[in-house]
Amino acid sequence: MLHSSLSHSESRQLSPVSRRIAGLLFLVGFLSMNAAESAAEEYNYDESKVPAYTLPDVLKAEDGTKIDSPELWASKRRPELLRMFEEHVFGKLPQGEVKLRTKVRSENPKAINGAALRREVTVYFSADDNGPQMDLLIYTPANAKGPVPAFLGYNFNGNHSVEKDPALNITESWVRNNKDYGIDNNKSTDAARGSEASRWAVEKIVKSGYGLITIYYGDVDPDFDDGFKNGIHSLFEKGAAPRAGDAGGSISAWAWGLSRALDVLESDAKIDAKSVAVFGHSRLGKTSLWAGATDPRFAMIIANESGCGGAALSKRWYGETVARINTSFPHWFCLNHRKYNNNEQAMPIDHHMLIALSAPRPVYVASAEEDKWADPYGEFLGVYHAGPVYQLLSKKPLPSEKMPGVNEPVMTDVAYHVRTGEHDVKDFDWEQYIAFADKHLKK
Repeated sequence: MLHSSLSHSESRQLSPVSRRIAGLLFLVGFLSMNAAESAAEEYNYDESKVPAYTLPDVLKAEDGTKIDSPELWASKRRPELLRMFEEHVFGKLPQGEVKLRTKVRSENPKAINGAALRREVTVYFSADDNGPQMDLLIYTPANAKGPVPAFLGYNFNGNHSVEKDPALNITESWVRNNKDYGIDNNKSTDAARGSEASRWAVEKIVKSGYGLITIYYGDVDPDFDDGFKNGIHSLFEKGAAPRAGDAGGSISAWAWGLSRALDVLESDAKIDAKSVAVFGHSRLGKTSLWAGATDPRFAMIIANESGCGGAALSKRWYGETVARINTSFPHWFCLNHRKYNNNEQAMPIDHHMLIALSAPRPVYVASAEEDKWADPYGEFLGVYHAGPVYQLLSKKPLPSEKMPGVNEPVMTDVAYHVRTGEHDVKDFDWEQYIAFADKHLKK
């Protein structure tokens, strides 16, 4: 309880003006204390404060049916879980058909020191050239004799941030301001060229025999809360009617965009569209998991440090929490997700079930040792507790409930590692993803 510094008798001796000032000071102190207490409830770095929790059974249907066969999983439990994630977490994907059109903007057969063929391809979502669209940046091995398996994922600052080449087009989409990259007024500039190059091991990927396709995520839906009037939402959401509780947030829009990219890749002679791994880091790792859940065409799913709303268990209440993420980024999830602010134990699902929705396809979840915000142990447990579904589908889960050592990857039909360092994507991560893809994607 907050106590005033003045006793009751002292306060009576103050003038009316002084009493009003004292009252205001008390109110400011009271509100500050409540704000501090509220902030403290929005994250937790203390394992001793993790509450006791019970995870919902991934192989027990809502009506109590025990899921004991692949047929029951496919016909009953998987559709049920998909609906529950739509209802309680991400919301539905954008509703509506689009007729995709493409235009090649550039082609360089000797990119990345001659190692790659690089193409820029614009994908239009409508008949209007000025309407919603996204640019694919496509790298394939320069010496490839046929279609190659590939990694597909979003970048954060525009395709020109992946490689420091003045020939790459600068994104014209809304971009988060960043003084280090010369981004002001939400418009990117030359200063952002190559700003994300360390996160995209392009030369390593193409020399390993893979393609890489990346897209600026803001092309599909700019990452700010404007009431879902921009990006792809402008095509499908008309009028001012209130949004439904299960209407999709930005993560659903971004997942939808990845599926449209795969539509385009299915007609690309240089890409083996049946061997595409969807990749994402941080919020885009949440997106890759949801894309893998909603689109079974993705052959492999990779979530790099996806944390709360991604691979980490929400009921653990460690690192970033549901309340914190919904407060900071209210546009990422559906409105129904807010029911679980500081109320994670009431969720009828948890994120081991999100990972299980990709089974039997291979899934790789990765953490960073210093990235407590994303809860590395919670991410590991998300993979581990998806294991019963993989076993049911005759695939190998993680071999132990003991978290592996730092920089000691574990790979079966699912995979996990925690590496040294902070929240980022490093060459070490890509080395593991390529090794995992070698096991599962190469013919």
